[in-house]
Amino acid sequence: MTTATDVNQPTLQPAAPGSRRLSLPVLLLVIAGGLALTSIVRIITGADGITNVSQMSTALQLAVPIGLAGLGGLWAERSGVVNIGLEGMMILGTWFGAWAGYQWGPWTGVLVGIIGGAIGGLLHAIITVTFNVNHIVSGVAINILALGATRYLAPLAFEGVQGGSAKQSPPVESLGHFTVPGLSDWLSTLNSKGWFFLSDIAGLLGGLVTNVSWLTLIAVALIPATWWILWRTPFGLRLRSCGENPIAAESLGVNVYKYKYLAVIISGGLAGLGGVFLSIVANPFYLEGQTSGRGYIGLAAMIFGNWMPGGLAIGAGLFGYTDSLNLRGGAENVHALLLLGAILLVIGAIWSVVKKKYVTSVITLAVGVLVFLWYSLTDEVPNQIVSATPYVITLLVLSLSAQRLRMPKADGMPYRKGQGK
Repeated sequence: MTTATDVNQPTLQPAAPGSRRLSLPVLLLVIAGGLALTSIVRIITGADGITNVSQMSTALQLAVPIGLAGLGGLWAERSGVVNIGLEGMMILGTWFGAWAGYQWGPWTGVLVGIIGGAIGGLLHAIITVTFNVNHIVSGVAINILALGATRYLAPLAFEGVQGGSAKQSPPVESLGHFTVPGLSDWLSTLNSKGWFFLSDIAGLLGGLVTNVSWLTLIAVALIPATWWILWRTPFGLRLRSCGENPIAAESLGVNVYKYKYLAVIISGGLAGLGGVFLSIVANPFYLEGQTSGRGYIGLAAMIFGNWMPGGLAIGAGLFGYTDSLNLRGGAENVHALLLLGAILLVIGAIWSVVKKKYVTSVITLAVGVLVFLWYSLTDEVPNQIVSATPYVITLLVLSLSAQRLRMPKADGMPYRKGQGK
């Protein structure tokens, strides 16, 4: 007798033509190589701030809400539902988290913020799964609705309350931070030595163990948890089958509607948790416009990561790092990273030659030369470019990685129960 667990067939998730999934050792080598190049650039330019502990700690804090939004997008899209509404669900998380947090404590705020985001996810599921409305239209509508709802509710809830206003909530009590004693100081000392590679690794690790919020720890743990649930359990297998071939999944006994609903609600909850992080950890209050497009950047991180948790985490870290340049010596650090960009472009041109893509190689090399000239002929970059760096990096990363991407086959496609009969 055929059961629902039999949907684990190779035909459900074929590799894209010419694609090759990076193994963990290869991925670690790529990360180490990137860190080594960054170390060389740091030594040449003298921009020690690009890998110091405080820079990495800030980058981690900025990466967490992006990563949580990206995880939300991954859950939804693995079930076949495109979730452009992540930004709106994050907005709901910021408002509900701060609203409950200042009244009943920060951990209650975390729970209520997750519920707020999940309500947005439920609404998206009803519109797209039950009523089969276009996923993009529904997501945009939720973003607009969430923004309008919080603008309406904020004056009612916060105006007239001590520390609150029509656009800001009263302060929320801190969730608390932790630092690994001994290890943090040792890594900071090693980072300050300025040694090649070792000091840079110390800066990276030091940022992970210094002044870290408990919510950050939970967010980091959700990355391997998501991988294990979606790729190592029958529940995850059925959910992913809905995003690959819902008709085949239904024929094998999978309740496709149920799994799509669960995935999109979880998606909203994760995005809401990202919003909670912004209104309780990053800033101890709700502020209108607080998300600043992080839901969209989270979606970009998910796409960069090829709909996989590990790749998503790397993408979120990259975007969080570039965003942190705005806060700590941005102009000097961005100018130093121009040299790193030029080196990476030259490496990309060489790789294109190996792949016999000669036109691509010439274009890439020309851009690399221009970036190097920009670095050589200037001492700093304008502040406007520093502010735009995270968004420029988002566009560049997506354009350069587009060739190797493979979304779930049925992602965004309409589905009606029983249509395969």
